Amino acid sequence: MKRLKQIATDLKLSQVAPDAALMREFIFYSPKMPLRLHQEQLIAASKQFSLPVFDTYFTRAEVNINCFSWGNGKRKVLLTHGWASKALDFYELIIELQKIGDIEIIAFDAPGNGSSVSEFSNLMLYADSVKAIAQNYAQPDVLIGHSLGGMANVIALQELGITPDLLISIAPLIRLKENFEQSLDSVGIGTKDQDIFFANFAKEFPVPASHFNLTELYSLRPDINHFLAFDPEDHISPYPYLKEFLDKNPAINAKSFEGVGHYKILKSLDLIEDVAGRILG
Repeated sequence: MKRLKQIATDLKLSQVAPDAALMREFIFYSPKMPLRLHQEQLIAASKQFSLPVFDTYFTRAEVNINCFSWGNGKRKVLLTHGWASKALDFYELIIELQKIGDIEIIAFDAPGNGSSVSEFSNLMLYADSVKAIAQNYAQPDVLIGHSLGGMANVIALQELGITPDLLISIAPLIRLKENFEQSLDSVGIGTKDQDIFFANFAKEFPVPASHFNLTELYSLRPDINHFLAFDPEDHISPYPYLKEFLDKNPAINAKSFEGVGHYKILKSLDLIEDVAGRILG
Protein backbone atom coordinates (compact mmCIF):
# COMPACT_ATOMS: atom_id res chain seq x y z
CA MET A 1 0.00 0.00 0.00
CA LYS A 2 2.93 2.34 0.76
CA ARG A 3 4.21 2.00 -2.81
CA LEU A 4 0.82 2.85 -4.33
CA LYS A 5 0.47 5.91 -2.09
CA GLN A 6 3.89 7.13 -3.25
CA ILE A 7 2.96 6.62 -6.92
CA ALA A 8 -0.29 8.55 -6.38
CA THR A 9 1.57 11.36 -4.64
CA ASP A 10 4.12 11.58 -7.46
CA LEU A 11 1.34 11.73 -10.06
CA LYS A 12 -0.48 14.49 -8.19
CA LEU A 13 2.75 16.50 -8.08
CA SER A 14 3.41 16.06 -11.81
CA GLN A 15 0.04 17.02 -13.29
CA VAL A 16 1.58 19.49 -15.73
CA ALA A 17 3.27 16.59 -17.53
CA PRO A 18 2.44 13.21 -15.92
CA ASP A 19 4.94 10.48 -16.70
CA ALA A 20 3.45 7.74 -18.92
CA ALA A 21 5.42 5.02 -17.12
CA LEU A 22 4.15 6.26 -13.77
CA MET A 23 0.53 6.19 -14.97
CA ARG A 24 1.07 2.62 -16.17
CA GLU A 25 2.54 1.63 -12.82
CA PHE A 26 -0.37 3.28 -10.98
CA ILE A 27 -2.93 1.25 -12.92
CA PHE A 28 -1.19 -2.13 -12.99
CA TYR A 29 0.37 -2.24 -9.52
CA SER A 30 -1.91 -3.99 -7.05
CA PRO A 31 -1.45 -2.84 -3.42
CA LYS A 32 -1.11 -5.58 -0.83
CA MET A 33 -2.59 -5.74 2.64
CA PRO A 34 -1.04 -8.13 5.19
CA LEU A 35 -2.99 -11.09 6.48
CA ARG A 36 -4.66 -10.77 9.84
CA LEU A 37 -4.26 -13.45 12.49
CA HIS A 38 -7.58 -15.17 11.78
CA GLN A 39 -6.73 -15.26 8.06
CA GLU A 40 -3.30 -16.74 8.79
CA GLN A 41 -4.95 -19.43 10.90
CA LEU A 42 -7.35 -20.33 8.09
CA ILE A 43 -4.48 -20.56 5.60
CA ALA A 44 -2.57 -22.80 8.03
CA ALA A 45 -5.53 -25.19 7.95
CA SER A 46 -5.57 -25.34 4.14
CA LYS A 47 -3.92 -27.56 1.58
CA GLN A 48 -1.46 -25.33 -0.28
CA PHE A 49 -0.07 -25.69 -3.79
CA SER A 50 1.11 -23.52 -6.67
CA LEU A 51 0.46 -23.50 -10.41
CA PRO A 52 2.25 -21.74 -13.28
CA VAL A 53 0.49 -19.05 -15.31
CA PHE A 54 2.06 -17.53 -18.41
CA ASP A 55 2.31 -13.74 -18.28
CA THR A 56 1.65 -12.83 -21.91
CA TYR A 57 1.96 -9.07 -21.66
CA PHE A 58 4.35 -7.93 -18.91
CA THR A 59 7.21 -10.43 -18.53
CA ARG A 60 6.40 -12.98 -21.25
CA ALA A 61 7.39 -15.65 -18.75
CA GLU A 62 5.69 -18.00 -16.32
CA VAL A 63 4.65 -16.73 -12.91
CA ASN A 64 3.31 -18.88 -10.08
CA ILE A 65 -0.01 -18.47 -8.33
CA ASN A 66 -0.37 -19.67 -4.74
CA CYS A 67 -3.51 -21.72 -4.21
CA PHE A 68 -5.36 -22.95 -1.13
CA SER A 69 -8.09 -25.52 -0.60
CA TRP A 70 -10.29 -26.68 2.24
CA GLY A 71 -12.14 -30.00 2.25
CA ASN A 72 -11.92 -32.90 -0.21
CA GLY A 73 -15.48 -33.25 -1.44
CA LYS A 74 -16.51 -34.12 -4.99
CA ARG A 75 -18.05 -30.71 -5.76
CA LYS A 76 -15.44 -28.06 -6.40
CA VAL A 77 -16.10 -24.42 -5.47
CA LEU A 78 -13.63 -21.87 -6.86
CA LEU A 79 -13.31 -18.36 -5.38
CA THR A 80 -11.81 -15.57 -7.54
CA HIS A 81 -10.96 -12.38 -5.64
CA GLY A 82 -11.01 -8.82 -6.95
CA TRP A 83 -8.34 -6.20 -7.63
CA ALA A 84 -5.98 -5.31 -4.75
CA SER A 85 -7.33 -8.30 -2.88
CA LYS A 86 -6.41 -11.89 -2.03
CA ALA A 87 -7.91 -15.32 -1.45
CA LEU A 88 -8.40 -14.78 2.26
CA ASP A 89 -10.59 -11.73 1.72
CA PHE A 90 -13.26 -14.42 1.27
CA TYR A 91 -12.62 -15.44 4.90
CA GLU A 92 -16.22 -15.18 6.16
CA LEU A 93 -17.59 -16.99 3.12
CA ILE A 94 -14.99 -19.77 3.38
CA ILE A 95 -15.89 -20.33 7.04
CA GLU A 96 -19.56 -20.67 6.11
CA LEU A 97 -18.93 -22.93 3.12
CA GLN A 98 -16.88 -25.28 5.27
CA LYS A 99 -20.16 -26.25 6.94
CA ILE A 100 -21.39 -27.75 3.66
CA GLY A 101 -20.64 -31.41 3.09
CA ASP A 102 -18.98 -33.01 0.06
CA ILE A 103 -17.32 -29.89 -1.35
CA GLU A 104 -13.77 -28.67 -1.82
CA ILE A 105 -13.27 -24.91 -1.56
CA ILE A 106 -10.46 -23.63 -3.78
CA ALA A 107 -9.04 -20.11 -3.70
CA PHE A 108 -5.91 -18.44 -5.05
CA ASP A 109 -3.90 -15.24 -4.96
CA ALA A 110 -3.75 -13.84 -8.49
CA PRO A 111 -0.32 -12.73 -9.78
CA GLY A 112 0.77 -9.54 -8.04
CA ASN A 113 -1.82 -10.01 -5.30
CA GLY A 114 -1.52 -11.47 -1.82
CA SER A 115 1.32 -13.99 -1.66
CA SER A 116 1.70 -14.51 -5.43
CA VAL A 117 4.80 -12.68 -6.60
CA SER A 118 4.61 -10.46 -9.69
CA GLU A 119 5.43 -6.79 -10.13
CA PHE A 120 2.20 -6.01 -11.99
CA SER A 121 -1.15 -7.65 -12.59
CA ASN A 122 -4.06 -7.41 -15.03
CA LEU A 123 -7.43 -8.91 -15.87
CA MET A 124 -6.04 -11.56 -18.21
CA LEU A 125 -3.69 -12.86 -15.52
CA TYR A 126 -6.76 -13.33 -13.33
CA ALA A 127 -8.64 -15.17 -16.09
CA ASP A 128 -5.61 -17.30 -16.93
CA SER A 129 -5.28 -18.23 -13.25
CA VAL A 130 -8.86 -19.55 -13.27
CA LYS A 131 -8.06 -21.50 -16.44
CA ALA A 132 -4.87 -22.92 -14.88
CA ILE A 133 -6.84 -24.30 -11.92
CA ALA A 134 -9.58 -25.73 -14.14
CA GLN A 135 -7.08 -27.40 -16.48
CA ASN A 136 -4.40 -28.51 -14.04
CA TYR A 137 -6.10 -29.06 -10.68
CA ALA A 138 -9.89 -29.44 -10.78
CA GLN A 139 -12.69 -28.25 -13.01
CA PRO A 140 -14.96 -26.17 -10.76
CA ASP A 141 -18.65 -26.99 -10.40
CA VAL A 142 -19.29 -23.59 -8.78
CA LEU A 143 -17.41 -20.35 -9.48
CA ILE A 144 -17.71 -17.31 -7.24
CA GLY A 145 -16.06 -14.05 -8.30
CA HIS A 146 -15.91 -10.63 -6.67
CA SER A 147 -15.35 -7.39 -8.60
CA LEU A 148 -12.63 -7.94 -11.25
CA GLY A 149 -12.80 -11.63 -10.32
CA GLY A 150 -16.39 -11.74 -11.57
CA MET A 151 -15.29 -10.47 -14.98
CA ALA A 152 -12.32 -12.86 -15.00
CA ASN A 153 -14.54 -15.87 -14.28
CA VAL A 154 -16.76 -15.07 -17.27
CA ILE A 155 -13.80 -14.64 -19.62
CA ALA A 156 -12.20 -17.88 -18.38
CA LEU A 157 -15.40 -19.91 -18.74
CA GLN A 158 -15.95 -18.63 -22.27
CA GLU A 159 -12.38 -19.43 -23.29
CA LEU A 160 -12.55 -22.87 -21.67
CA GLY A 161 -15.94 -23.60 -23.22
CA ILE A 162 -17.35 -25.11 -20.02
CA THR A 163 -20.62 -24.51 -18.18
CA PRO A 164 -20.53 -24.86 -14.37
CA ASP A 165 -23.51 -25.89 -12.27
CA LEU A 166 -23.55 -22.43 -10.72
CA LEU A 167 -21.84 -19.10 -11.41
CA ILE A 168 -22.00 -16.39 -8.74
CA SER A 169 -20.86 -12.84 -9.48
CA ILE A 170 -20.55 -10.48 -6.50
CA ALA A 171 -20.36 -6.77 -7.35
CA PRO A 172 -18.77 -7.65 -10.72
CA LEU A 173 -16.83 -5.07 -12.66
CA ILE A 174 -18.61 -4.33 -15.94
CA ARG A 175 -16.46 -1.73 -17.71
CA LEU A 176 -12.70 -1.79 -17.25
CA LYS A 177 -11.91 1.45 -19.13
CA GLU A 178 -14.28 3.48 -17.01
CA ASN A 179 -12.74 1.95 -13.88
CA PHE A 180 -9.29 3.06 -15.07
CA GLU A 181 -10.65 6.55 -15.76
CA GLN A 182 -12.06 6.69 -12.24
CA SER A 183 -8.63 5.77 -10.82
CA LEU A 184 -6.78 8.32 -12.96
CA ASP A 185 -9.34 11.00 -12.07
CA SER A 186 -8.64 10.32 -8.39
CA VAL A 187 -5.05 11.53 -8.79
CA GLY A 188 -5.93 14.50 -10.98
CA ILE A 189 -4.87 13.13 -14.37
CA GLY A 190 -6.62 15.14 -17.10
CA THR A 191 -8.27 13.89 -20.28
CA LYS A 192 -5.30 14.66 -22.54
CA ASP A 193 -2.91 12.58 -20.44
CA GLN A 194 -5.48 9.83 -19.95
CA ASP A 195 -5.70 9.60 -23.74
CA ILE A 196 -1.94 8.97 -23.80
CA PHE A 197 -2.33 6.17 -21.25
CA PHE A 198 -5.15 4.51 -23.23
CA ALA A 199 -3.24 4.80 -26.51
CA ASN A 200 -0.29 3.05 -24.86
CA PHE A 201 -2.63 0.43 -23.38
CA ALA A 202 -3.96 -0.45 -26.85
CA LYS A 203 -0.41 -0.91 -28.12
CA GLU A 204 0.63 -3.12 -25.21
CA PHE A 205 -2.27 -5.55 -25.02
CA PRO A 206 -3.12 -4.97 -28.04
CA VAL A 207 -6.81 -4.09 -27.76
CA PRO A 208 -8.33 -0.88 -26.42
CA ALA A 209 -9.35 -0.82 -22.76
CA SER A 210 -12.94 -0.35 -23.94
CA HIS A 211 -12.79 -3.92 -25.30
CA PHE A 212 -13.14 -5.18 -21.73
CA ASN A 213 -16.81 -4.37 -21.41
CA LEU A 214 -18.76 -7.29 -19.97
CA THR A 215 -21.99 -6.14 -21.62
CA GLU A 216 -20.37 -6.71 -25.01
CA LEU A 217 -18.10 -9.65 -24.09
CA TYR A 218 -20.64 -11.84 -22.28
CA SER A 219 -21.67 -14.85 -24.37
CA LEU A 220 -22.39 -17.57 -21.83
CA ARG A 221 -25.39 -19.77 -22.56
CA PRO A 222 -28.67 -18.17 -21.41
CA ASP A 223 -29.60 -21.32 -19.49
CA ILE A 224 -26.52 -21.09 -17.23
CA ASN A 225 -27.41 -20.78 -13.54
CA HIS A 226 -25.91 -17.31 -12.96
CA PHE A 227 -26.63 -15.40 -9.76
CA LEU A 228 -25.45 -11.80 -9.46
CA ALA A 229 -25.32 -9.86 -6.17
CA PHE A 230 -24.89 -6.09 -6.09
CA ASP A 231 -25.32 -2.90 -4.10
CA PRO A 232 -27.13 -0.23 -6.18
CA GLU A 233 -25.00 2.47 -4.50
CA ASP A 234 -21.70 0.77 -5.41
CA HIS A 235 -19.30 3.46 -6.66
CA ILE A 236 -16.62 1.05 -7.91
CA SER A 237 -18.98 -0.87 -10.17
CA PRO A 238 -21.69 1.74 -10.85
CA TYR A 239 -25.29 0.57 -11.15
CA PRO A 240 -25.99 2.20 -14.55
CA TYR A 241 -23.35 -0.07 -16.14
CA LEU A 242 -24.71 -3.09 -14.28
CA LYS A 243 -28.29 -2.31 -15.31
CA GLU A 244 -27.28 -2.15 -18.97
CA PHE A 245 -25.62 -5.55 -18.57
CA LEU A 246 -28.63 -7.10 -16.81
CA ASP A 247 -31.10 -5.64 -19.31
CA LYS A 248 -29.16 -7.37 -22.09
CA ASN A 249 -29.00 -10.65 -20.13
CA PRO A 250 -32.42 -11.07 -18.46
CA ALA A 251 -31.81 -14.74 -17.63
CA ILE A 252 -29.28 -13.73 -14.95
CA ASN A 253 -30.81 -13.84 -11.47
CA ALA A 254 -29.80 -10.55 -9.83
CA LYS A 255 -30.38 -9.51 -6.23
CA SER A 256 -29.72 -6.21 -4.49
CA PHE A 257 -27.95 -6.01 -1.13
CA GLU A 258 -28.31 -2.39 -0.07
CA GLY A 259 -25.94 -0.42 2.12
CA VAL A 260 -23.00 -2.84 2.01
CA GLY A 261 -20.73 -1.24 -0.58
CA HIS A 262 -18.30 -2.76 -3.04
CA TYR A 263 -15.90 -4.38 -0.55
CA LYS A 264 -18.00 -5.00 2.55
CA ILE A 265 -20.54 -6.95 0.49
CA LEU A 266 -18.20 -9.94 0.97
CA LYS A 267 -18.82 -9.73 4.72
CA SER A 268 -22.60 -9.31 4.43
CA LEU A 269 -24.28 -12.02 6.49
CA ASP A 270 -27.31 -11.89 4.18
CA LEU A 271 -25.14 -12.43 1.13
CA ILE A 272 -23.14 -15.23 2.73
CA GLU A 273 -26.33 -17.01 3.79
CA ASP A 274 -27.79 -16.58 0.30
CA VAL A 275 -24.66 -17.90 -1.45
CA ALA A 276 -24.37 -20.91 0.86
CA GLY A 277 -28.03 -21.71 0.31
CA ARG A 278 -27.62 -21.67 -3.46
CA ILE A 279 -24.64 -24.02 -3.28
CA LEU A 280 -26.61 -26.37 -1.05
CA GLY A 281 -29.34 -26.29 -3.68
